[in-house]
Amino acid sequence: MEKIISLTPRQIVAELDKYIIGQNDAKRNVAIALRNRIRRLMVKTDIQKDIVPNNILMIGSTGVGKTEIARRLAKVANAPFTKVEASKFTEVGYVGRDVESMVRDLMEQSIALVREQKNEAIKVKATEAVEEIILDILIPPVKSAGFTRAIPVDTDDNSEPNNDAELNERTRERFREKLRDGELDERKIEISVKAGSPMGVGMIGNGMMDDASMAGLQDMISNMMPKKIKKRKVSISEARKILLEEEMSKLVDFEEVKEEAIKLAENNGIIFIDEIDKIASKSSKNGGGPDVSREGVQRDLLPIVEGSAVNTKYGVVNTDHVLFIAAGAFHVAKPSDLIPELQGRFPIRVELQSLTQEDFSRILREPKNALTKQYQALFEAEEVYLEFNDESIEEIARLAFLINQEVENIGARRLHTVMSHLLNDFLFDVPDTITANSKIMVTKEMVQERLNTLVQNRDLSQYIL
Repeated sequence: MEKIISLTPRQIVAELDKYIIGQNDAKRNVAIALRNRIRRLMVKTDIQKDIVPNNILMIGSTGVGKTEIARRLAKVANAPFTKVEASKFTEVGYVGRDVESMVRDLMEQSIALVREQKNEAIKVKATEAVEEIILDILIPPVKSAGFTRAIPVDTDDNSEPNNDAELNERTRERFREKLRDGELDERKIEISVKAGSPMGVGMIGNGMMDDASMAGLQDMISNMMPKKIKKRKVSISEARKILLEEEMSKLVDFEEVKEEAIKLAENNGIIFIDEIDKIASKSSKNGGGPDVSREGVQRDLLPIVEGSAVNTKYGVVNTDHVLFIAAGAFHVAKPSDLIPELQGRFPIRVELQSLTQEDFSRILREPKNALTKQYQALFEAEEVYLEFNDESIEEIARLAFLINQEVENIGARRLHTVMSHLLNDFLFDVPDTITANSKIMVTKEMVQERLNTLVQNRDLSQYIL
C-alpha cells in the first residue's frame, strides 16, 4: 500500500509509457483517476465516503490501446480488475448473464489478490512444514512412548550415534540437505491428498436462483459432504507443490481474506466495460427495433455504476467507489445515444487517436513487450538469433499502416498479421532446416519481398483479423 500511495500521476503515466505508445490524453486521465482514489483514502474527515470516482468513457477504434491502458493501470495499482463485454449482458428477465455478475467477477479477482499476498507472507513457514511432511514419508521419525520427541543433533558426523533416535535425526538432516539441493526431486513418493468434490449442484427452482445464491448453495453442500482422502504417487517436486497449497490453505484465515478482499474491491476495484457502443441504440428512441433489450441493459447497468450493494458468495460488495472505465468504437452509434442517466455517470470522455505510421514504428521498438522482442524470445528458445535493422522496422510499420488504410483499420493488431506473414516460414524451418546458433537478419528488402503481395493483392480477406 505504501508503494501505491507514493505513486504520483507522472509516475503512473511513466509506467504506462513502458507498454503503450501515444494516447497521452487517455493516460493522463486514468492517472488522475487513480491518484484521486489514493487521495480519497488519505482524507481524514467524514467527507471521504462522499467522494466518488470520476468514471471514464474511452472513445476510439479497435486496436488503439483502450483495453491495454485499463489493464496496465490495474497492474500498476495492484488492484482487482475485471473486463466485461457489454454486449454479453441481457436485460433482467431475458436468458443470459445479468449485470451484477461483473461485480462477482471483480470479487473473485480481489480474493485471488489477497490470498496471493497472504500466501507470500506465510510461504516460508508453509515450506518448512512441507519439508517435514516429505521427510516423514522418506525417513519416518522414531516414536517412543506414544509420542515423537525432537532429539538434538550432534554436529560431529564422525561420532557414533548414541541411540536409534539420534541416528534417525542425523539421517533426516542429510536427506533435508538433499531435498533443498534438489537431488531427490525425481524420486516418487506416496502422499495423501483431499479428493475433489465429485458432483456439482444442478439448476434449482426452474432457473430462478441467482448466481451468488447458487454458488453459496454449492459451497454449503460441498462443506457438508465428508472430505475424502486419496493416495497419489508423485515425484517429490510435484508433491512439494501439492502439499504447499494444502499447508498454505491451513495457515491462512479465509474469513480474514474475505474481509480484506471486500474492502479492496470496494476501494480499489476497476471494472472495464468494453463494447459499450453495442448497447447504445437509436432504434430504442424511434420506438422498437430488433434489439429490444439494449436500453434495458443500460438501465440495469445504471444502479451498478452509480453505486449499489451486490450480493456475492463472499459477502455484500458496495460499488460506490469502484472505478468504471467504459470503451467503445462508436462507429455507428454515438455516446449521446446512451440513455442520459448513464451518460452522466461517465463524466470524463477521452477520444483516443488513430495510430500513425510513426506510432507503428515506435510500437515495434519501444514497449517492454514489443512484438519484435516477443518473436526474438521465441527464436532464442531454440538458440536461433533474430535481428531487425532500423530500415526493416520502418518498412513493416509503413506496410501495416498502408494495409490499415486500404482494407480495414484494426489498429496495432494489424502488426500481428504482418509479422506472422513475414516470419512464418522461418518459424516452420526451425529447428529442422535452420539449426541452433543460426542468425536471421531481417532487412528492408526481405520485408518488401515477403509482404508486397499483401499490399498488391486487394482480396485480403484471409489476412483480416
